[in-house]
Amino acid sequence: MTAPGRGARSAGAGSLCVLAASVLWGTTGTAATFAPAVGPLAIGAVAMGLGGLLQALVAAPRIARQAPRLRARRGTVTLGSVAVAAYPLAFYSSMHLAGVAVGTVVSIGMAPLASAVVERVMDRRRLTRRWKLGAALGVLGTLMLCAGQAAGAPGGAERVSTAATVLGVGLGLIAATTYALYSWAAHRLITQGVTSRAAMGAVFGVGGLLLVPVLLVTGAPLLDSGSNVAVGAYMALVPMFAGYVLFGWGLAHVPASTATTLSLLEPAVAAVLAVLVIGERLPAVGWVGIALVLACLAVLTAPAGISGRRRRPRDGVTMPQRTAVEHTVAQSDPAP
Repeated sequence: MTAPGRGARSAGAGSLCVLAASVLWGTTGTAATFAPAVGPLAIGAVAMGLGGLLQALVAAPRIARQAPRLRARRGTVTLGSVAVAAYPLAFYSSMHLAGVAVGTVVSIGMAPLASAVVERVMDRRRLTRRWKLGAALGVLGTLMLCAGQAAGAPGGAERVSTAATVLGVGLGLIAATTYALYSWAAHRLITQGVTSRAAMGAVFGVGGLLLVPVLLVTGAPLLDSGSNVAVGAYMALVPMFAGYVLFGWGLAHVPASTATTLSLLEPAVAAVLAVLVIGERLPAVGWVGIALVLACLAVLTAPAGISGRRRRPRDGVTMPQRTAVEHTVAQSDPAP
C-alpha cells in the first residue's frame, strides 16, 4: 500500500494543479470583454473546441498507445465528450442570459454538489466530513461573491428579464451537471489505467470535434478584428488547453468531487480581475465571499489529506490496483 505521507503529497500536488487550472479559467470573463461583438456560443465553441482538439493533437501518441483501453471504455469516453461539448455552450449562454453573477454562481457554485451526486450514484462513494465542510464554505462564499458582484454592477446596467433569468438558471444547472460529468468521466478513465493525457486528449478531442459545427455557424465575428482573433486564440490556448492539461494531472490524484470544489477559486479570480483590470466595484460582501472560498481551499488542501485519514477502495478499483494506476500516471504523465 502507498505510504500515508506519499499519498498526502500526491493529493497535494493534484490539488495545486487544479488550483492553477482554476486561476487560468478565472481569466476567461475578463478576456471575453475585449471581444464584445462575439456571441456566447462562438466564445464557448472556440475556447473548448479548439482547446480540446489541440489537447488531442498533443496527446495523439499516448491516445494511440492507450487505444485498446479507450475502446473498451467507449461509453465513458462518449459520456465525457458529450458533456465537454455541452458545457461551454450552456455556461457562456447562462451568463449571457442571466448575467455574469447568476450564471457563475449556478454553473460553478453548483458543480461540486452535482459532482457529489454523480459520484454517489455512479460509484456509491461516501463523502468525508472534510469535503462537506469545504463544499459548504465554498458554495456560501461563491453565493456571497456573486451577490457582491451584482450589488457592485453599474446603476445603469440593463436589467435582465425574468424569462431570460429563468432560462439562464436552467442553462447554468446544465453547465454544472456537464462539468461534473466530464470531470467524473476523465477521473474514471484515469483510475482504470488510462494515463491522464490520453484520457483528457480523447475526451476533449471528441468533444472538440462536436463543437466544430457550432464554431463554423457562429464564429464569423471572431475574424472581424485582430483583437477578436487574439481573444479566441488566448481562450483556446491558455485557459482551455493549458488549464485542462493541469486539470487532468489533478484528476489523476484527487476525486472529481474534490477537483470541482477546488475550482470554486475560478469565480474568485474572475472577480478580482474584474476589479483590477475592468474597473468594476466589489462591495464588502464580495470580499467576504472571496475569504470564504479561500477558507474552503484551505480546508481541502490541509496536510492531513483530502480524502480523509483512511483510504478506501473506490471507483471499483482495489487498493493494489489503484497503487499500480497511480504509478503508471506518475511514470507517464509527471506533474510540472
